[in-house]
Formats: sequence, structure tokens, C-alpha cells
Amino acid sequence: MNTKIKVIGIGDDGENSLLPLYQSWIKNSERLVGGERQLSFFPHYEGEKITIQGGLSTLLTKLKEEPKDTIVLASGDPLFYGIGRYLSTKLEIETYPNISSIQLAFARLNESWNDAYVISLHGRKIQGFAQKIHGKKKVAILTDKTNTPATIAQYLLSFNMHEYTAFVAENLGGETEHYQSLTLEEMATREFSPLNVVILQQMKEVKQWTIGIDDEEFYQRKPEKGLLTKKEIRTLSLSELKLHEKSVVWDIGTCTGSVAIEACLVAKEGQVFAIEKNTYDLENCRQNMKKFRTDFTVVQGKAPEGLDVFPDPDSIFIGGTAGSMADIITLCCTRLKPNGRIVLNAVTIENLAQALELFKSNSFETKITLAQVSRSKPILNLTRFDALNPIYIITAKHIKENES
Repeated sequence: MNTKIKVIGIGDDGENSLLPLYQSWIKNSERLVGGERQLSFFPHYEGEKITIQGGLSTLLTKLKEEPKDTIVLASGDPLFYGIGRYLSTKLEIETYPNISSIQLAFARLNESWNDAYVISLHGRKIQGFAQKIHGKKKVAILTDKTNTPATIAQYLLSFNMHEYTAFVAENLGGETEHYQSLTLEEMATREFSPLNVVILQQMKEVKQWTIGIDDEEFYQRKPEKGLLTKKEIRTLSLSELKLHEKSVVWDIGTCTGSVAIEACLVAKEGQVFAIEKNTYDLENCRQNMKKFRTDFTVVQGKAPEGLDVFPDPDSIFIGGTAGSMADIITLCCTRLKPNGRIVLNAVTIENLAQALELFKSNSFETKITLAQVSRSKPILNLTRFDALNPIYIITAKHIKENES
């Protein structure tokens, strides 16, 4: 008996959205699997019905251990943020897609979507959404009962992302289909059907931020400016962290948040976690997050306390230790993922020596860059140079990384 599982996409108009061949397969199958809504389209089905609820591990076990002629129903395209993507990595399946909700939404808007950035907030946290979409011309969003269109609009407005207008399409393909264009302010106060897709369109150009943001752009302490990692040092330190799009990053002693913010510009699909002990600096950090549209986790505390709630990192930047260098480095060396990197900035030779010894005792190898930077400054109609404080940039990684 051929027990290969067929995964079939279905529209909001139920059985009418399926080809006659697919309808025949469903009728003659032994087991029908799907969400409550998909199964409700087949009230007279005579075989075994399994409703997908919660995790998929139990379902996967049943499908493996009790082979039957099985049809799995999914909304739209099963391989597009659907169950098909999961099952294809675990089982031998055949996939038969329907029109996806994203396709239908852009069709109703009468707009091409080959250049759209598509993101699912279904079952996911909205945190980090701001840096993911900043500067994108078209954004298509799959929502859920938590991340509703109203919630999304309120979130975007909190980051002053007024350049977007919204298009909300509800119950696509069904009898109660409805769609409309809205401002974010309008969308923030409306209620919508749980089955909806949101499309954002950028109506005006916005400033794009890249690595090496000028120091003056950051909110920082006044009148004692300068309590942030300077642009040149920040750029060198970030290059040593070897960040990628999905990096998990720690920034210890974040102060104004400059390193965490620029880490977000690289690790847009990752996660950034920062800690700062000073209340005033923390407030500046939060203002900078909104200005640069970066949404990361920042907590108040004196490291290493508070780091236990962060997930294990790929990269760690240590900008300040407040007298706890030994405890911080030891914990960071323990928690760092394989092939990860720690970058520590030190101002004094004493801190440099202590850091090197601590990394060595934790089986990490180090390299040091002494950065001595001078900036031009006008003097009458001439130019001179002002020197910044020399900084030791210490990069540490597991010794075993080079032995493998």
C-alpha cells in the first residue's frame, strides 16, 4: 500500500477551492488531518479525522507509527509558512499547493509582490519587527490573534514609522471577504476578522542607517558627552564580532546602546540582548532604540547578574565591567556558543593584562588591536588633529576552534 502522505492546500471557500482530483483523493483516503477550520469543510468524511492542536510531535509520531492513506489539509500553500515545511523535513510527502493568502491579498490590492518582504508574525513575538522592515518598500504580514493589525499598527507608531500606509484583507476567498486601505492610526483602533493579511506600503523615503553611525546622532549624557563607544572603535569591534543575519548577541555595559543598535543593523533576523546598570544611560538607550528603529532586549542590572535570562550567544561585546571583570569573562566563556567570539574594549594596561589572563585560564585564545584614532579639527583656516583615548580591542575565541 502506498502510504506516502499528501499535503493539500485549501482555500477559505473549502472544497470548492480544490481540483476534482484532490476531492477524489480526500474522499478515498483513510485519514484526514487538518486544523479545525479545514476539517469543518468535510462534515461527511467517513475516515479517521485528526485535528491539529498545539505541538506537532504527537501527530508526527502517529503518522510514522500508524501508516495509512493520509491527506493533510493546510491553508493556501502548505510550504509557505505552513505545516508542509515542517512535515517535509520529517516525512516523505507530496505537496499540492493552493493560492496563498499573500497572493490573494496582493491581487486584491492590484499590486505586484515579487519585490515584497514577507514576514510571519503568526505564533511569533513581534519584538525585532522594526529593524526587519525598516526601509522596506512593501511588507506583507501574516498575523494571528495576538499580533493583530491593530497591535502591529500600534507597534509601528511607537517607532514613528509614519511612512507606511496599510491594506488589510480579511477572509480572503470566502463569502465574507473584505479588504480596505487604512492609515496606521486608523488600523490601530479597528477590529478585524482573525483571518487576515496586512500589507504595508512605504509612501516616502526614510533615512537608512549603516554601520558607523556618527557619535553625535546618539542620545547621550549631557553635558558630559562621550560615554559611548566611539564610531571608529565601534566599527572595529563589530567587525571582530563576525556577526551574521541571525546572530544572537550580548552587549554588556551597553550605555547609550550604540553597539547593540549597530548589531541589530546586521543581525536583523537574530536577537540582541543588552544590560546596563545606570538608569539615565538606560533611558538614553531606549530613546536611541526608537530613533534608529531597533527593537532589542535591554535590562537594567550589573553584570554578571541578569545575564542568566539571556539565551546563549554567538557573539558578546563587553564595553564595561564595573569592577566585575573576572565574573563576567568567566560566565561569558561558559555561555558562548561554539565558534563564537567575545570582544572586550579596555582602556588601561591593567585591564588588558587581567582580561588576557582570564581568557587564557578559560581556554580562550586572544588577539589585540591597539586603536589610536585622531580626528581632524579646524583651527582658524587650518586643520589639526585631536587624538581620542587609545583603546585595546581584545578578541577572544575558543582555542579548540583552531585545533579542529
